[in-house]
Amino acid sequence: MRVVLQRVSRGEVRIDGTSVGRIGRGFVLLAGFAASDEESTLTWMADRIVGLRLFPDGDGRMNLSLDEVGGGALVVSQFTLYGDTRKGRRPSFTDAAAPEIAVPLYERFLALLRERVPGGVESGRFGAMMDVELVNDGPVTLILER
Repeated sequence: MRVVLQRVSRGEVRIDGTSVGRIGRGFVLLAGFAASDEESTLTWMADRIVGLRLFPDGDGRMNLSLDEVGGGALVVSQFTLYGDTRKGRRPSFTDAAAPEIAVPLYERFLALLRERVPGGVESGRFGAMMDVELVNDGPVTLILER
């Protein structure tokens, strides 16, 4: 599993001009899945995301977690995180899970986050063409992989 995490002051995902998910302070998560991902992978990732200390405390240090600030999460499926560009000029996506595997992983990941994220979890729609808009809360972007 691969996740690109951005700390945001707000985020929104739209499909055909209609908002399908919106959060205030929290994380926008672009999530990609591999066929080898399993429950333990998803649980580890959900726990890791909620526990990362990426929000500033009273002294301005990144010392507070998503849980501690009551932030939300906006999750968008992103198979292109598994794009391999080492050969040729067109990415290969053979390492990305096929939809019949990825959809249940995505749905389970959302469920795990909903159990853990105090500010709520919103999401895009798997496989849809989505417009994702966000306002960064500082230059905080991480790549997480398990």
